[in-house]
Amino acid sequence: RGINENTNGLIRQYFPKGTDFNQVTDEQIEHVMDCLNNRPRKTRGGKSPNELFMGQQVDLLAA
Repeated sequence: RGINENTNGLIRQYFPKGTDFNQVTDEQIEHVMDCLNNRPRKTRGGKSPNELFMGQQVDLLAA
């Protein structure tokens, strides 16, 4: 629940409450996804979600 609320807060930095998502382009959504997925997280030792995901993929390939 906490992670969901935190993520919603991060998304609201880009799309304030009341945003009409029918007016938001796919490119804008892609930009926000890239920004959030490349943002370092304190709770993850300063690694971004993309770094963690790619690290898991490399580990899976090495097995």
